[in-house]
Amino acid sequence: MERAAEILSQYYPYLLNGLKITVLVTLVSGALGTAIGLVLALMRLSRVTPFKFLVNTHLYKRNNKFIVGLAHFNPLSFIARIYIEVIRGTPTMVQLVIFAFIIFVNSDSRFMIASVAFGINSGAYVAELIRAGIQAVDKGQMEAGRSLGLSYGMTMRYVIIPQAVKNILPALANEFIVLLKETSIVGVIGLDDLVRAGNIIRSRTYDAYVPLLTVAAIYLCMTLTLSNLLARFERRLRKSD
Repeated sequence: MERAAEILSQYYPYLLNGLKITVLVTLVSGALGTAIGLVLALMRLSRVTPFKFLVNTHLYKRNNKFIVGLAHFNPLSFIARIYIEVIRGTPTMVQLVIFAFIIFVNSDSRFMIASVAFGINSGAYVAELIRAGIQAVDKGQMEAGRSLGLSYGMTMRYVIIPQAVKNILPALANEFIVLLKETSIVGVIGLDDLVRAGNIIRSRTYDAYVPLLTVAAIYLCMTLTLSNLLARFERRLRKSD
């Protein structure tokens, strides 16, 4: 215990700085991921078919498969699907190092690189959560909004999306907790997060137990705190129903 107290009293600034960076990266990337996810979800659910005019052509009536497919082609939904499949189909670590050493190779801001990389990664998962939440809302809600004179966009903004977010809030919170833990790999691009701080202390003290167990305890405290806050928020939402 004395050894642990001595190490922590001497090197706690490293842990505090690492904690600050971990929390900031999580907050920024979480906000970016939510914004990207909302846009992608709306793209997936859009009904943009620029080649719909081909429906009236002679080739369409002759059941030409290519023309039929082109007439129903939705470029926005297609782009969103490609984005989601590529991001979800590749490891987060690989995406992070690609952003750091290929896309932003000339950037000195490791914080920006990590935030953008995790934000883009999180956006793919948030998109599917939001899309599922929107599709879970009763179709009558859209019809009711349109019957009141609201446009499609206004109905989505004021009627559909608020209900969808309420339904998927637990899943969104879990995604945020996962994101918090996933940021533990940012040390590979040289960002001094919480895990890297623990490794620095370990390399200087030749003691692996104290710094690494302390880092694990800090992560556990953060995730438990977020889980408790989510549980309280959910209870308030249920009371308001």
